[in-house]
Amino acid sequence: MKIGIVGMGSVGSSIATAVLSSGLAEELLLADVNHDRAEGEAMDLAQGAAFYPSAIVRSASVDAMRDADAVVIAAGRGGRPEQSRLSLLQENAQIVCGIARQLADTRGLIVIVTNPVDVLTQLAVKASGLPATRVIGTGTMLDTARLRQILGRNLHLEPRSIHAQVVGEHGDSEVVLWSSAQIGGTPLRALKRWHVSDEALIAKEVRDAAYEIIRRKGATNHAIGYVTAALLRWALRGDQRVLTVSRMQEGAHGIHDVALSLPTLVGPKGATEVLDVPMDEAEHNALVHSAETLRKAVEEIGSV
Repeated sequence: MKIGIVGMGSVGSSIATAVLSSGLAEELLLADVNHDRAEGEAMDLAQGAAFYPSAIVRSASVDAMRDADAVVIAAGRGGRPEQSRLSLLQENAQIVCGIARQLADTRGLIVIVTNPVDVLTQLAVKASGLPATRVIGTGTMLDTARLRQILGRNLHLEPRSIHAQVVGEHGDSEVVLWSSAQIGGTPLRALKRWHVSDEALIAKEVRDAAYEIIRRKGATNHAIGYVTAALLRWALRGDQRVLTVSRMQEGAHGIHDVALSLPTLVGPKGATEVLDVPMDEAEHNALVHSAETLRKAVEEIGSV
């Protein structure tokens, strides 16, 4: 597999490391507006070749990535403490749309990681002219992973035994689907040791996780690196996984013409089928609110 990564800041570098460790890439191309940085990262990673599955790592232009199986866009400015993802919009929209236009004739998938990921996924679809199924945002995959990790910690369970999802915006209006959360096929709310009164606090911890990390170390990079590498691995190997990725919605739960996360079947052809996941009335209303929040952000940015 040939994989490209555009943007070699802390996030792009973590993605590159995770992709190489996964053994998916036979060739990994790195690009950055600062060519020396991309070249330096490629040299550094290549010198660790004895410790990961065989792969060629080199710096390259975005144009050289057009024949890649997937290109990850991680370029842009990261958030500051207490800064919402949506407030990053104007600056990062210019960057991501410019890259998407260069990839208008790419044969593979485009994976958007830069925040605000949902809005930028929508703008990248328009800028690239590619089918919406082939432009995928990492969306709430990380939020879902955080939710499962926190639930596992609280319930003393392996997170992979927990089936619970976060949908909507990757940001302040995200929605935890408590009504469909399960532990080994048993509804979470049916567990005797579960307290519904804890849900709001846990949802807040998930929602604020990035802010807490940024406040301490200045960026979130390692977890999203693992998330992106897993998304690429499952998609390109054809595992047909159901993932909470962001894509343009075409009617699921009555939502049209806005990119946000819902459980979606992902494979080599992209994010092909959005599943009609059950949710209660409060969750549905919150999802609609999340969609409207994102729609307003897209309208405010206008043409890029």
